[in-house]
Amino acid sequence: MLRLSSVVAASLLLAAAAPAAADRGPTQSEAAAIAIKLTAQGFKSWNRIELDPDGPKWKVDDARKLDGKTYDVQLTVGTYEILKMDGD
Repeated sequence: MLRLSSVVAASLLLAAAAPAAADRGPTQSEAAAIAIKLTAQGFKSWNRIELDPDGPKWKVDDARKLDGKTYDVQLTVGTYEILKMDGD
């Protein structure tokens, strides 16, 4: 009985920790590198940045260009190259 309870408790802890790892934001250095790339591509502001582990890729919501148009942008992990831009 004690062994079964330990297995169940461990499973619950792992299940609770999984979503946190999946939807993490960038570290300070990652955020700076993403900002440099987006600014170089003509973006002046953006909202949420999160790591999509299924790619893996960075997803940037509502990135606004200097002309006022907004895009959802996807960038590679590590090199921060733009993979995709979807206009809003």
